[in-house]
Amino acid sequence: MCMRPRRITLWLASVLLLLGACSAPDATGPGEVRWDRETCTRCSMAIGDRLYAAQVRGAASGEKTRLYKFDDIGCALIWLQQQPWKDNARTEIWVADHRNGNWLDARSAYYLKDRISPMNYGLGAIPEMTEGALNFTQAKEHIMTVDKARGGHNRSHAGVPQ
Repeated sequence: MCMRPRRITLWLASVLLLLGACSAPDATGPGEVRWDRETCTRCSMAIGDRLYAAQVRGAASGEKTRLYKFDDIGCALIWLQQQPWKDNARTEIWVADHRNGNWLDARSAYYLKDRISPMNYGLGAIPEMTEGALNFTQAKEHIMTVDKARGGHNRSHAGVPQ
């Protein structure tokens, strides 16, 4: 059976329209982590501690979002500050509850200090406010202060200044 060029063009256009209509919208929420098999986007260490991991989902406007995984909320927030799309409304930040590993929206979570986290930023996330807990803005300030005191993460090994 031979199709005429015009019919082929119409057929291809129809197929492309159908494929475009069926494309999935941007994913949202945290993704699955392959523990001890994936590495932190920022520091390249294995992501193995289920109680301190973090994820960022985002992209520039007009681009499909992508999921980035981290071993510590400190790595995630420092890395995110360098992204031009950090303030895009689609940008999501997820952090593991340090008590059970459940994913929490990092912006609405609270953070307990003096924890032993993979990169030694020392914050453990929880879903509710308790005495002494930091809100997201305070946690971010804490992380930036720790990183500045270290002279930047690239000068440290496993979060401990050399």
